[in-house]
Amino acid sequence: MKLLAVDTSSDACSAAVSVDGQIISRFEIAPRRHAEILLPMLDELLHEAGISVAQLDVLAMGCGPGAFTGLRVAAGVTQGLAFGADLPVVMVSTLTALAQRGWREQRTKQVLAGFDARLGEVYWSACQLDEAGFMTATGNERVCRPEDIPMPDSANWLGLGSAWQVYSDVLSDRLGARCLDWQGDIYPHAIDISVLGEHAYAAGQAVSAEQVLPVYLRNDVARKMQQQDV
Repeated sequence: MKLLAVDTSSDACSAAVSVDGQIISRFEIAPRRHAEILLPMLDELLHEAGISVAQLDVLAMGCGPGAFTGLRVAAGVTQGLAFGADLPVVMVSTLTALAQRGWREQRTKQVLAGFDARLGEVYWSACQLDEAGFMTATGNERVCRPEDIPMPDSANWLGLGSAWQVYSDVLSDRLGARCLDWQGDIYPHAIDISVLGEHAYAAGQAVSAEQVLPVYLRNDVARKMQQQDV
């Protein structure tokens, strides 16, 4: 399988190419520069992998939640490539991808993934590792105040994401001993978008180019963004 993955949902911009399970990637912290650097990053990766967009089997995109402008950059680029090369697309949750990175780098099986959603709220998801080695959300992703996050039933969770950097005191007070540790300066990575994307594609979860849409979680924001495109 040949897959190209992108993620621009946070201050980080990343891309990865997977060819028969061998992954090469690029990752750069680049606030507000995603539109500038993403396409050159993809060209460089494809050249290194020795393949063209036309030779890909599927695209994978970090679909959100995350920064609204960044999500639109990823969706626009992914949709353009999908239309141009007639490729299916797998949309991967950025919260689940962050949890997958926690497993890949730290071998933690339970992750409380959270992003700062601004306006005093967080994007939130509790993810656990399944028997096949893939992180899976244990419930619905949500946007809420940090003091209103749902309480996990068990202990030994690791907190990951910018929500922990901004609201560490509130989240730590809320969760108590259920959360062993947290790391705020960690972002979703296209490597994990790629891994989860391949798994989802094998499970038949790809969509067509016209179905590619960011996941904002805030319905009022999504509606306003759509109105701007009219």
